[in-house]
Amino acid sequence: MASALLFALGACSNAAQAAEYTMFRDPSCGCCEQWAEHVRHGMNAEIAVKDSADMAAVKDDNGVPEALRSCHTMVVGGYVIEGHVPAADIQRLLRERPAGVRGLAVAGMPLGSPGMEMGDRAQPYQVIAFGEAGRSVFNSYN
Repeated sequence: MASALLFALGACSNAAQAAEYTMFRDPSCGCCEQWAEHVRHGMNAEIAVKDSADMAAVKDDNGVPEALRSCHTMVVGGYVIEGHVPAADIQRLLRERPAGVRGLAVAGMPLGSPGMEMGDRAQPYQVIAFGEAGRSVFNSYN
């Protein structure tokens, strides 16, 4: 039983590592690269970075609701990751693959979220799952 669990955990980890990560960002935004570094380190992932002068079109094409938009958009494993979503939540999404979820979003640019660290200043924020199943809180950070 334990070996089956370890195999399953390894398979999830390998699947997350094998996925293709593509982040779209406005070329003038600096926090996007800091967030990408967080994901690279937290998930041991290679991320292709594509600059786009029309981020609204990227978000429209990927079905990101306007109320959940932030500065960058990543596509991985058939999901959309919008904004400063922590790597642990992306790993959980790729592992659990919840039905009806198109992606995860952290709306805006809350202080203290990955890529938006400002010393000891931090704001509470939520990671929102969105898609056919509607919207729900995937995780909360205080």
